[in-house]
Amino acid sequence: MKGVMINTEMDLLKGVAVKSVFIILPAMVVSAFFSDPQKMPLGVLTGWVFGLFNLKQLTKNVKRLAGAERAAGKLVFLSMIRLAALFSAIFLLVYYELIDVLGLLFGFTVVFIFILIEGARAGTGRKQDREECKVKN
Repeated sequence: MKGVMINTEMDLLKGVAVKSVFIILPAMVVSAFFSDPQKMPLGVLTGWVFGLFNLKQLTKNVKRLAGAERAAGKLVFLSMIRLAALFSAIFLLVYYELIDVLGLLFGFTVVFIFILIEGARAGTGRKQDREECKVKN
């Protein structure tokens, strides 16, 4: 069971990263023509990277704490640290006007949408696996 969980987590992360690249790269090129040629594409890229980083750390924390005693408290604590670090990095990039906020939001949104798509796909696959097991038994 644990091996299946690891493969699913890695498949989710890989699926989100690979599929979202096909949206992010064209969005960076198009945004360079319609807005600031440096800030907007950098904002899109930064939002995408931060979204993937957030997903990777979340899966890492959940995997590490699965079955641990008082896991909920530790997970909340680690999530708060991760989000504080992410917020600090975003604040500094926006404060010093290095990236465009709308680009950052777009990059995050693309990752979020692909997390939903890949999660739904994984859930549907598990449901089919359960149904196949019932048929065999």
